[in-house]
Amino acid sequence: GFLHYVVTDCEFNSSKLNDIEYTESYYYNKLEIIRFSSSVGKFVGYTEVGIKNAERLSNGPEVIARRAQKESYCLSNVGIDVESALTKS
Repeated sequence: GFLHYVVTDCEFNSSKLNDIEYTESYYYNKLEIIRFSSSVGKFVGYTEVGIKNAERLSNGPEVIARRAQKESYCLSNVGIDVESALTKS
């Protein structure tokens, strides 16, 4: 069979927005084909099909939605994680 999955990640050094990186990686059969990184600001393809789709996604409304995820998804969750870690230490 075939396996397709998406991994969404927020990496951070502090709860400040400029210290957070949002990534969304698309995999097919354990091979990463496309990634969006808030540091790069667009989709990047890693296979022939991924490169074609990354170009299409980077020029469409999807890239605007992903850029907003850093603030809407990561910032609020990072704040919760930092607070939780500080109260337990």
